[in-house]
Amino acid sequence: MPARFLLDSTILIDHLNGIPQATEWLSGLKPDEALISAITRAEVLVKAGEQWEGVSAFLDEYDCLTVGPDEADMAAGIRNRYRLRLPDAFQAALAQSEELILVTRDAKDFQKIKELEVKIPYRIL
Repeated sequence: MPARFLLDSTILIDHLNGIPQATEWLSGLKPDEALISAITRAEVLVKAGEQWEGVSAFLDEYDCLTVGPDEADMAAGIRNRYRLRLPDAFQAALAQSEELILVTRDAKDFQKIKELEVKIPYRIL
């Protein structure tokens, strides 16, 4: 089974902002390899401005994970243990519960969580 990824908002925002490394990495994915969360969807749409419809259509290309009570409880535990911002704790909880690799460019806080596999596909200098 190929690796499956949970895309963090930084990757998608970079792509939408024309960062070539993000676009290149995303274009190498097969359609069923990557998902987004409801948290990522909201974070990206907040930045969409006048491009809302186009950005929404782009996000519709990815299956979207929602948060239920189990993930909420897990996120609260992660937040308390690692002092992450709540959206990041939700991302970590969803990745762990679905056995996904969290793909982000901002892994500083996520790297504290030993049980979480994190991938940084590129760096911006």
